[in-house]
Amino acid sequence: MESVKTEKYLNALLEKTYDAQRGYANAAEVTEHVQLKRWLAQQGARRTEFAASLAGEIKGMNATPELDGSVAGDLHRGWMSIKAALSLNKDESILEECLTGEKAAIEEYNDVLSHKNELSPTLVTVLEAQKDEIKATINKVNTLEDFAEDHDI
Repeated sequence: MESVKTEKYLNALLEKTYDAQRGYANAAEVTEHVQLKRWLAQQGARRTEFAASLAGEIKGMNATPELDGSVAGDLHRGWMSIKAALSLNKDESILEECLTGEKAAIEEYNDVLSHKNELSPTLVTVLEAQKDEIKATINKVNTLEDFAEDHDI
């Protein structure tokens, strides 16, 4: 992957990471369950750390990192708020949207990592660690969603 393409892919990933951070922050504001609110806020904080790491890698390439999320992310968060407001099972709805976002993130990471032989070993390590953590988050969201469904919360 040439440097310009690498920068483009990493900046797209960075935008999605900003979107995820804001999505989790928005979800934490909407839920009324204290433990879920805390967990969602922690996920948002982790995505802030992911973004800082990605931005550092981009700067290390002498490139300029994106500073904000995407319009698509703004629209998704808006939809998430509307869906939660109209849903009888607000938390389950929030978790479904988190799951959708995390699955999309895995696809983005896979796209970038499909060119790992053209990336620095440090960058590959960072991306794989972040992807692994997102996979673990997906598993946790599935568990929380099942719990919310079973307990009608």
